[in-house]
Amino acid sequence: MNPKVFWGVLLASGCISTAASADQVTFTSWGGAWQSAQESTAAKPFAAQSGVQLKTDTYNGGIAQLRSQVQTNNVTWDVVDMQLADSIRACDEGLLEKINPASLAPAKDGTPAKNDFVAGALSDCLAGSIAWSTLITYNKDKFKGHEPSKIADFFDLKNFPGKRGLRKSPEGALEWALLADGVSPADVYKTLATPAGLNRAFKKLDTIKSSIVWWETGAQPAQLLADGEVTMSSAYNGRIYSAMITDKKPFGFLWDGQLKNIEGYAVVKGSKNLKAARDFVRYATQADVLAKLAPLTAYGPARKSSIPLVDAKVAPYLPTAPANQKGAVDVDTAFWADHSDDLNQKFAVWLGQK
Repeated sequence: MNPKVFWGVLLASGCISTAASADQVTFTSWGGAWQSAQESTAAKPFAAQSGVQLKTDTYNGGIAQLRSQVQTNNVTWDVVDMQLADSIRACDEGLLEKINPASLAPAKDGTPAKNDFVAGALSDCLAGSIAWSTLITYNKDKFKGHEPSKIADFFDLKNFPGKRGLRKSPEGALEWALLADGVSPADVYKTLATPAGLNRAFKKLDTIKSSIVWWETGAQPAQLLADGEVTMSSAYNGRIYSAMITDKKPFGFLWDGQLKNIEGYAVVKGSKNLKAARDFVRYATQADVLAKLAPLTAYGPARKSSIPLVDAKVAPYLPTAPANQKGAVDVDTAFWADHSDDLNQKFAVWLGQK
């Protein structure tokens, strides 16, 4: 595109503010390959096109640092990449600026942003960028000609033999146990909130307890599968995608029962560069920008109109791809905020039982 035409389109759409050229934005994320992908697809192009000076920082999640900055009136961050649960807590505490969906770029066909984001990807203080999943993955070499296809297969040791890998946490394990026992995705958290439902989940987990290999870090499932210590395991979709594409591992995804988590951009309350920060969020959540992020991470774009823009070879691996939605569960952050302490204690007791 002719540069003059390009700038004209940007200015007319309001994606970039001429006034922002005197500003700077400090973008904070998780570091590593993830932040590098965000910077190369969104942060640096935004800075180059707007004239806004880009600074970066890293953190380990949570809201403690954010709270400290806001409460001491020493705000040094502007835009923060946050998980949905953390953003809701921070928003409730008044640590984040509200985000008006009307301020976000519409889809290319004119569809308003509020109608283009996937379910749960827009909240009072968060503009979603991606959905990542915890799901079940398996070693294809162990199930040639008869690969697992549904979450119940993870609990079927007779027809799909071998050890099972699970993160040492009630999150995920309890949801999958209920799904495998016949509870519909829409009723999982309602069921899990009852004593009878919780007992039902633990009873289902009992059927594979002696075959479980527990893991605690995201790199472990791929290694457990590659070493043959387990034939199936829960895992983060991005980690397994990397093992499949980069390391050529013979792994497969079980999309049934995938637990989707939303992550996105939030603007810190008291940002000294509020206009530029909001311009950044608008730019970074455009459909075409999110589409560029997908091949680098295998995380699903949070906008529906992004999916057709993603390389067809990558789309099947994305949590938000339409074909992968059947049987998916959107993680209920409010449920876990209310019940995590109690369920962690009950899970610890269950682990210690023989």
